[in-house]
Amino acid sequence: MKGTAWKFGNDIDTDIIVPGRYLIYTDEERLSKHCMEGLDADFHKKCKKGDFIVAGKNFGCGSSREHAPIALKGVGVAAVIAESFARIFYRNATNVGVPLLEAPGITGLVEDGEEIEVDMEKGIITNNNGDSIEFKKLPPFMLEILEQGGLIEYLKNKR
Repeated sequence: MKGTAWKFGNDIDTDIIVPGRYLIYTDEERLSKHCMEGLDADFHKKCKKGDFIVAGKNFGCGSSREHAPIALKGVGVAAVIAESFARIFYRNATNVGVPLLEAPGITGLVEDGEEIEVDMEKGIITNNNGDSIEFKKLPPFMLEILEQGGLIEYLKNKR
């Protein structure tokens, strides 16, 4: 996968990903219009399908609501790559079909707006200069869930 990296810092909580005032909505399209607006009001316009969010430690901390990963999915994020993730966010993102890649050191490798390549099979992220870093490869069962678009679709197709 290739796409633009949109870089954010540490401790990006679910209220930053999608502000609480939009929790009355549950659909991807509407939530996507408010994705990351607390840090970048135009993020939903800049982010294209297949782009990546790159962040520091503890991405997705805060509340346990699924609205945040739904907004990320709706805006077209191919994956979130971070130094570390809040555990409940990690599970919610998997449930809705948003891949989260844990890559310690990623913030030192990638610049905001840079095109990167992610090789899911090899577990490698490469920047414009050809420098690369490994990430924790996802187990096969998680890849299946993500390929199906999330846990509900995965379970429907398992029958």
